[in-house]
Amino acid sequence: MNKILEEIMTALNCAVFESIPDRFLDCPAERLAELLPGPCLIDLPGREPRPLFVSVLLHGNEDTGLAAAQEVLRRHLSRELHRSLLLFVGNVAAAAANVRTLPAQADYNRVWPGTPTPDTPEAHMARWVFNYAAAKQAFASIDIHNNTGLNPHYACITRLEPQFIALARLFSRTVVHFERPLGVHAGAFGRLCPAITVECGKAGGGTGATHAVELIEACLSMAQLPSHDVVPHDVDLFRTYAIVKVPVHASFSFDGSPADFRFRSDIDQLNFSELGAGESLGKIGDNGARLMVLPGEGYDSADVYFDYRDGDIRLTQDAIPAMLTLDSSAIRQDCLCYLMHRIGVDGGRL
Repeated sequence: MNKILEEIMTALNCAVFESIPDRFLDCPAERLAELLPGPCLIDLPGREPRPLFVSVLLHGNEDTGLAAAQEVLRRHLSRELHRSLLLFVGNVAAAAANVRTLPAQADYNRVWPGTPTPDTPEAHMARWVFNYAAAKQAFASIDIHNNTGLNPHYACITRLEPQFIALARLFSRTVVHFERPLGVHAGAFGRLCPAITVECGKAGGGTGATHAVELIEACLSMAQLPSHDVVPHDVDLFRTYAIVKVPVHASFSFDGSPADFRFRSDIDQLNFSELGAGESLGKIGDNGARLMVLPGEGYDSADVYFDYRDGDIRLTQDAIPAMLTLDSSAIRQDCLCYLMHRIGVDGGRL
């Protein structure tokens, strides 16, 4: 590690452990900062040397991945792991505050190789972790998240390749292919090995942790991922075509109170629904504000998705939303939603 990188890692208090840190297995996310110096990589040996890479707490208020990893490690305390495990524990400082990201930080899931902002301390740290995993010849990568809206459990991939889809299918038959935003963990690790992001529903309850435990255990126990072509009826494939954001200085509400955007109160119940052209998401205020629609694919612009005639926010074409939420901070820090369409295993829009 060169001197500059050492200084960056020291500033972020990032550490590497070759055994499970004391008291780690029973520590809740909000107390991890008392045990760990900062983000850390836990490198554990197994009979199969190529490790499974698992990342948790890239967002501090999404703790299902941590709970799942802790449960898996508790199960293996008295027996050797079948496959080596690299566990990256991310934003423990944000976890202590129960927020996605602290105000002075870069988002830990926008800083991986390929990020448009590669010179932040967090991006340098992520590059070092990526290179560490590359040197270990990672077998597969799982990035575990929660979301704030009413979404099913689903997996996300950045490549429509059989092993990527097979890895995603271990978690859910609902699989989303995406290219943006840039700098996400799954996009970077997809250069090394099959890589997925899994969305485990809302944090703090439900079956998300159990589902994530089953995924990790399955990946630790398997010798290889199948590489044969996917049977189309074995998977429900979607692709993100647009990312919808509220302009930074715009106001919004969900209860009909005056705002630049008055979204319907049940908007989060529309996730993964096949909405038709003309469906209303709410109304705009008197100043004529418009939603920002960014391309979800590798293009310079996105299709036109909204019409605002008569003050209604209406879809101009059929679309399937994901990540709609009533959580205002999530909307400010990330987006209002993603708009998707169904695709086939060949990537063609259905």
